Amino acid sequence: MQSKKNSQMIWRLLTWVIIATLLLSGCTGLQGKKQYKVGVLIGIEFTTPVAEGFKAGMAELGYVEGENIVYDVQVVGFDIPTYQNTIKKFIADKVDLIVVTPTEATIEAKTLTKGTDIPVVFSFAFTEGMGIIDSVGQPGGNITGVRFPGVDITLKRFELMRKIAPDAKRIWMPYQRGYPIVAPQLEALEPVAKAEGITLIPFPADDTAEVQAELNALSAKEDIGMDAIMALVEPLMTTSDAFETVARFAYGHGIPFGGFYNKVGEYASIFGVNVDLFASGKLAAPLADKVLKGTPAGTIPAVSPENFIQIDYKVAQEFDLTVPEGILKQANEIIR
Repeated sequence: MQSKKNSQMIWRLLTWVIIATLLLSGCTGLQGKKQYKVGVLIGIEFTTPVAEGFKAGMAELGYVEGENIVYDVQVVGFDIPTYQNTIKKFIADKVDLIVVTPTEATIEAKTLTKGTDIPVVFSFAFTEGMGIIDSVGQPGGNITGVRFPGVDITLKRFELMRKIAPDAKRIWMPYQRGYPIVAPQLEALEPVAKAEGITLIPFPADDTAEVQAELNALSAKEDIGMDAIMALVEPLMTTSDAFETVARFAYGHGIPFGGFYNKVGEYASIFGVNVDLFASGKLAAPLADKVLKGTPAGTIPAVSPENFIQIDYKVAQEFDLTVPEGILKQANEIIR
């Protein structure tokens, strides 16, 4: 009888030992679960959907915010010192990855993370001639990402402007003075325009006030010197104040205005060619996943999003313009 009691006690003890072991191993597994820290720098406010798309893409890949991943999302205006300070903070915080947009912020991220073990994934960044990557197939260094096909987009904007406003022979193009990705766009655009007999009028400006001053001066002339306005790929025209200033002038003089689609107050552009920012951010997620799982960023090929075309049909009608059926079929979004 005593032997039976001893046997039962031994089995109970073994059962508790097994349960305790399982509980401890479960706790150890939870404690050892990696939580990734990702710094996200959004360097132009209108590109905020990049962060939203990136987080959505990561969620689809199994990253649960607050559990196995945390994000430090910093949305700032176009300002190099702010970019630098933000990236330095990410580095000091020892993030596992930096996700960054646009071009200039990407350049700063690559420069400042050199010599660290922090990889960089960019989105919505112009790579041609910027020194960001060695090549699309082999980005090199600690970086990869979603390139912004800026030259292709500019050429497409010009193509649509010519078809929507075929009578426009002089196209005025305001842009941020010194912005590095403008030169490659103009270099690609000028021979195309010349072949079609179109005069391009690039206008560099430091800020909206300079744009306003130029437009005031042109308004005082009998001939305003332009037949249409087209936005290049650059940051000045993405700001609400610059956009509204130019749009007001275009509406006041009845000249077509397009390239970058936006609507501020009562003013909107006729058309826009860009990339879908949310989709661009989402494309960065699989690249980030590979990086976090140990693949060197510089060995992961960069990817490119598709063009996203918007047509404001109502605005086109206000300018007495006919949008060709072929363009309407190409459009991803038609605003009526």
